Amino acid sequence: MSGERPDQAAARISAVADRFFAAVEAGDIEGVKQCYHPDVVIWHNTDGLEKSRETNLETLAGFVKRAPERRYLDRRVELISGGFVQQHVVRAVRHDGFVLTLPACVICKVEGEQITQLNEYFDTAALAGWFDAG
Repeated sequence: MSGERPDQAAARISAVADRFFAAVEAGDIEGVKQCYHPDVVIWHNTDGLEKSRETNLETLAGFVKRAPERRYLDRRVELISGGFVQQHVVRAVRHDGFVLTLPACVICKVEGEQITQLNEYFDTAALAGWFDAG
C-alpha cells in the first residue's frame, strides 16, 4: 500500500494470513469470505483450474460439514513481496473418526486486507479414503 513501511506491510499481511487460517479452522465461511477479495482467483495443483470466491466457499462449506474438526499444524509462514507462503499440515477428522493428514503449501497474494490470489499445492495420495463413506 502506498506510503506503507515494510514493517507495516509485514504486519498487515501476517494478520491476513492469521485471520484466514483461523476462519477455516473455525468453520467460519463468512470470515473466509471477508478474507477474500471479491475477484480472488483460487487455483489448486490437483486440477489446474482457476476458481472463483463463490466456488471455493461452496467447496470449503462441504469440507467443514464433512470434517467438524480441522487444524493447521506445523505452520511455517514466510512473507514475500505482496503476500505470503505457508507450508502446513492439515489435520481433519470426519464424523466417523477418519483422520486426514495432508501436507500442503499455499501461496497467496494480498492487497490491502484481502487475498487476491491463492495457489494451493498438495499430494492427492494423502486423500486416499477421505471421500469414502463417512
